[in-house]
Amino acid sequence: MKALDTQVIIVGGGLAGLCCAIELQKNRISFNILEADDQIGGRVQTDVVDGFLLDRGFQVLLSAYPECRRMLNYEALKLRRFYPGALVWFQGEFHRITDPWRQPFSALKTVFSPIGTLNDKIRISRLRRKSISGTLDSLFEHPETSTLLAIKEMGFSDSMIDRFFKPFFGGVFLDRSLETSSRMLEFTFRMFSTGDTVIPEQGMGQIPKQLASHIPSDVIQTQTVVRSVKPHAVELSCGEVLKADAVVVATEGHRSAELIDDFPKVSSVPVTCLYFAAKKSPVSEPVLILNGESRGIINNLCVPSAVSPAYATGNSALISVTVLGNPDLDNGVLEELVRENLSEWFGADVRHWFYLRTYRIQHALPQVHPPALTPPQRPVKSETGLYVCGDHRDMPSIHGAMVSGRRTAEAVIKDLS
Repeated sequence: MKALDTQVIIVGGGLAGLCCAIELQKNRISFNILEADDQIGGRVQTDVVDGFLLDRGFQVLLSAYPECRRMLNYEALKLRRFYPGALVWFQGEFHRITDPWRQPFSALKTVFSPIGTLNDKIRISRLRRKSISGTLDSLFEHPETSTLLAIKEMGFSDSMIDRFFKPFFGGVFLDRSLETSSRMLEFTFRMFSTGDTVIPEQGMGQIPKQLASHIPSDVIQTQTVVRSVKPHAVELSCGEVLKADAVVVATEGHRSAELIDDFPKVSSVPVTCLYFAAKKSPVSEPVLILNGESRGIINNLCVPSAVSPAYATGNSALISVTVLGNPDLDNGVLEELVRENLSEWFGADVRHWFYLRTYRIQHALPQVHPPALTPPQRPVKSETGLYVCGDHRDMPSIHGAMVSGRRTAEAVIKDLS
């Protein structure tokens, strides 16, 4: 058994592991990060394919996330904003939904759109007021139910639920059934209402890169696969065992359950993302497009290059298509179904779009059906010498992953002191 010249071994170099490392470093506690992939970032990575920047699945940063504001330099990331609203495909055309607090001159179109009733627009205002009132902690004191039951109890019409809530929040939660906790609804609605929806100019992968820039590069070992963990010890896939004062497992929930004995099962939801390149963008603005109908395989679509031109090469456009779940189809068949759906929206030009890549992300987000977020945070200490962090310990989000990393570091610091 080999003892690393370090106090803490962190298994996983995603956002949670990196934030844990930064907090340990502030307290002069030494650490090493063991990452199985060839680069850091976990689920938040950006690949370069034929000159295009492909985030691993459609992802955005909500600038109001408190932990992101605390940990990230937004100016250095050169954040680029989405339009505060969406285009919803319904009955053969696109209808605009606008945030009236940010786009008051466009709000009139929203009032008269067929996406919900006038009373639905009033109820949106009430939901916004409820979500932004009080502190973030007080928000989690509200009773927890499913998102679907919560919005029905608020009086939203079936048309508003089907044409807006299911495609929009179904895309956020990767759960069009809206069985996700109502606490996630209120939390994310607060974030959307009090900040911007953004992406870094050079891709979402810039977020973990910026975090990693705060720690020495020689403490990160990539392509290092861990087989199992125990308090104070880590066994690598090669059979080598490493010792330290503390071990932090900073992996996805399902992987934590594989590594740690008797760790509770963490269910997760999958998503599939397809990327295409086109000579001309199907939309001229940085807006999210939602499928407001029950038919069609696509849930939502956006053109990242319309938000940040750096995502595409030359004068081309990059199109990101999100399909919820992991369809039991090979990539070729799935691509054809997606093109058929897209052709209804944008016409025959879709046939000339160049296919780039498909990402099937089996464990995209932890599943949080009620009462999963009562309380909103789960323990980060497994036992003395063994700790765990990740968004499955907190709110399933970038914010939650980063908060859990800090919470875990604080638990380690307390025990080691």
